[in-house]
Amino acid sequence: MIVILACGLQMQAQEKLKIDGVATVVGDNIVLDSEIDAFKQELIQQSGGQIEISDCEMLEQIMNRKLLAHHAVIDSVMVNEGEIQQQVQRKTDYFTQQLGSTEKMLELYGFDNMKDLKDELYRVEKEGLLIDKMQQQLTSDIDITPEEVKRYFISLEEEGNLPEIGAEIELSQIVLNIEPTKEEIQKTIDRLKELKKEVEDGGNFKMKAILYSDDPGVTQNSGFYSIERNSPFVKEFKEAAFSMEEGEISQPFKSDFGYHILMVDKIKGKQRDVYHILMQPKADDAAAEQIRDSLTKYRRQILKLELPFDEAVIKYSQDKDTRMSKGVLMNPVSGDTHFDLTRMDPELYAKVSNLKEGEISEVFMDETRQGLKMYKILLLKSRTEAHTADLAQDYVKIMELALQKKKTESIEKWSSEKIMDTYVNINDVYTSCEFKSNWAKN
Repeated sequence: MIVILACGLQMQAQEKLKIDGVATVVGDNIVLDSEIDAFKQELIQQSGGQIEISDCEMLEQIMNRKLLAHHAVIDSVMVNEGEIQQQVQRKTDYFTQQLGSTEKMLELYGFDNMKDLKDELYRVEKEGLLIDKMQQQLTSDIDITPEEVKRYFISLEEEGNLPEIGAEIELSQIVLNIEPTKEEIQKTIDRLKELKKEVEDGGNFKMKAILYSDDPGVTQNSGFYSIERNSPFVKEFKEAAFSMEEGEISQPFKSDFGYHILMVDKIKGKQRDVYHILMQPKADDAAAEQIRDSLTKYRRQILKLELPFDEAVIKYSQDKDTRMSKGVLMNPVSGDTHFDLTRMDPELYAKVSNLKEGEISEVFMDETRQGLKMYKILLLKSRTEAHTADLAQDYVKIMELALQKKKTESIEKWSSEKIMDTYVNINDVYTSCEFKSNWAKN
């Protein structure tokens, strides 16, 4: 991810140092020569160097995206500004953490300051969201029948293009959270109350956040967020932000992230500018060891067939997202229960790659992005080895491919029609390109 983002943003940053050539203009959107290079490098990185694509092919892909973005604006497709800002903040926080400092991130991406980098990220995120929503709008009514899926599979088979399905597994888990003691929780609440009083007596909330907040983004934003009611924040955070007047500071409140106090800095119509301090009560080593011992005991009972894994999940697991589904993990990328072994998180892969079907991992500690710690065991429910796609075995995947093809063809048909009534200007350097669509309007 770091390399891919760097490719794109370094190309953008270099525009400040030289006059960049304009490759094409599509509606109100300009495509620069540097964008072609950046997108090409991104595709090469994503494919591990396996893809071969010409500048003309790359340019047409970009022009199709610009066409979608242009008509998204014309059709008044709405995007959530707060959501974009939060995504930009999450990305800068993530890459700062990965690279070690803001200065290293700016140096890698070729920007002089965070404002310029965030402005560019905001532009990229907004355009991407407009394109996604426009594509969804164009394909929302498209469905596919079993007969179409079968015809699609047969066509792939006849052409010798059946996809290879990688080795996949399904996992279930039992989770025991490492909870702080009541005394530690009360100590955290009392400390937040002290900080609230210090600010009310004249202290600087922003400085308190920098010094004491456990929010990983505090080094970048000093605890500041702009939010709306539909912004992707936890319910408790939004309830506090929209229940107070300007300058007011909340009492300590709890969320999945820990305990907070929040100050409303400014009210701007439907938007609230707020500062917050997050504190996470710490569990002591003795409590953590006790949790580990308990899960080790449950694992032993399961292995001795004294307790079925599914029953142990319902009886003991504290993960609210998987407890009622017998502990089954959902793949956040595909949206189903299957994990491709070659694309798994490296840490998770290391824990399950050597398990056989029906085996259970050793007890291990895990931690959420919010900093909450827990002990887990994982059951390998099923394992499918790599194979050439089979219609019966891989029907869902074949159906998804067939549906995506149908949607792509629909968007291509829409693009061909829209090109004719959209302003398009192609630089002479690219007039010799043989595009799939009639961009030259011959």
